[in-house]
Amino acid sequence: MADTIRFELVSPERLLMSEDVAQVDVPGAEGDFGVLPQHVPAIATLRAGILAVRGTDNAKREVFVRGGFADVRPDMITVLAEQAIPVEEIDEAVLAQEIQNAEEDVADARDELAREKAQRHLDRLQEVIAALKAAGHG
Repeated sequence: MADTIRFELVSPERLLMSEDVAQVDVPGAEGDFGVLPQHVPAIATLRAGILAVRGTDNAKREVFVRGGFADVRPDMITVLAEQAIPVEEIDEAVLAQEIQNAEEDVADARDELAREKAQRHLDRLQEVIAALKAAGHG
């Protein structure tokens, strides 16, 4: 039995990871699940959350993902995410300022369409904060 599984993480902007890993923990819409080598085939949609990757050296890397799906095969897992940001690239002070600005945009919206757009943006920012807190960051 293999002790690694091929992992690829793709976002619209770029290929973030493509390597052999020991384990991938995925934030699935139906619940979080771990993927090890020889996992049964599955396809799952993602929810906003932290995807955790354990390398062959047991080092853990985390990536915030939103939207998309995971395609799992016994020898490979491919995650296609609408948004993917490595946790180490998230500046919580900048994120807090963006949330404050978005809250002001919601309050200052001149019409319902502008308010809905501003609220969606605020909701997406708050998903990042919630995912970070749930994963023990911040």
